[in-house]
Parts: sequence; structure tokens; C-alpha cells
Amino acid sequence: MAREADQLTKQDAKPSDLDYGQAQLAYSIIQSLLEHTRVVSDLIAVMAQALDEDTQRALTQTPVWTAYLDSRRDLDRTRASVEKFAEVLKQLSED
Repeated sequence: MAREADQLTKQDAKPSDLDYGQAQLAYSIIQSLLEHTRVVSDLIAVMAQALDEDTQRALTQTPVWTAYLDSRRDLDRTRASVEKFAEVLKQLSED
């Protein structure tokens, strides 16, 4: 995910290179996925609170938990790319 975001920022795409309708659709899809991921993260936090301390400790020492945390960090970087994309979309709509 982070590699894709880096590629987006390295490209010299101009707002006129995008079709507004497709860009708007892409933005809405990305926003929906980001919102879903936020809700799932909140759910994981609530579920973790329901676990006893030993179970929490065992869970957080698994490769699955490590992958989850790595994914969350990637998502944080992706949010910045989505914000840049939103700016391009805004400029595109003004043209």
C-alpha cells in the first residue's frame, strides 16, 4: 500500500490528466474503505478491552497482530495520499 502511495506522489500528473467522474468515483471508494478500516479498528479496540490481560498479551505477541499494526501504519500514510488526491479532485472540479 505504501509503495502505491509513493508512486502517486512521484508522478507528475496534472489535474487535467484525470477524468473528473472517474476520479470522483475512485475518491468515494477510497473514502469508504478508509472509513470501514477505521470502524474495524475501533471494533478491535473494544474487543481487546473485553479480553483478560494474559489473553491480550498473548494476542499482541502474534504475527497476525504485528501484521495488523504494520497495516495501520501503512493506512496512516495512505490517508495523506488520499488528502492529496482530494486536493487534485477539488482543483479538477473548479476547472
